Amino acid sequence: MNTDHDELLALLDTRMRRGAEPGTPAARIEHTPHVVRQSGPESVWNGILWSDLDAGTADAAIAEQVRHYTGLGQDFEWTLYGHDRPADLADRLVAAGFTADEPETLLVAEVADLVRRTEGTRAPAGVELREVTDEAGVAQVVAVHEAAFGTDGTRLGRRILAQLAATPETFRVHLAIAHQDGREIPVCSARMELHPGTGFAGLWGGGTLEDWRGRGVYRALVAHRARIAADLGYEYLRVDASDQSRPILERLGFAALTTMTPYQYEL
Repeated sequence: MNTDHDELLALLDTRMRRGAEPGTPAARIEHTPHVVRQSGPESVWNGILWSDLDAGTADAAIAEQVRHYTGLGQDFEWTLYGHDRPADLADRLVAAGFTADEPETLLVAEVADLVRRTEGTRAPAGVELREVTDEAGVAQVVAVHEAAFGTDGTRLGRRILAQLAATPETFRVHLAIAHQDGREIPVCSARMELHPGTGFAGLWGGGTLEDWRGRGVYRALVAHRARIAADLGYEYLRVDASDQSRPILERLGFAALTTMTPYQYEL
């Protein structure tokens, strides 16, 4: 990657966090003196995108966000990046009633470089990459998600349907379908969110059934989405990677910029 890591992280902070646009028409971006947040009904992601805090302002800002989302009747997420301040912000969130999810690594790749590195990468024999556009496809995505990650995908399914209906031009959903003995078996699902005017697209999901891991299915879906992003003129792809997907992505040329940990507040 040619861009300096610190420069790229600052660019992502400016364009994707502080300058975030609503994910769907049902969502709204709100700028307060200390945070940028997205709010809306359950069909959208509710949470804190960016913060500018110090030891003297953090606790009051946290309390204000809790009041805001409690007033809306919504659970929400505070996405804490490794370079966010103050240094003890994680402890302050826990003290305020938040629960930490597993930490992830923010990875970024230059689209043109990724397309070059994955030239010729295709799904393994007998596996078809298919774009999802309807409710039946979303149900398959949810089933793969639940099997791959072991978590309830009901809310995810509702959000995917809402995004496909509201912003199909900036939201893509894909399945890897294995053809076996006349059957179609969904074995991996993945999503991509496009952010016009920012140069960034985000890769999400990437859950693969255990029996299909290590066969190149996930890699093929990354390469497929990279080609789509390139055709649409995007410059960077970002991924919030688990420990499982990080090694695959780094071999493809993604660079780690920082860590990020979702902190959940449930009513």
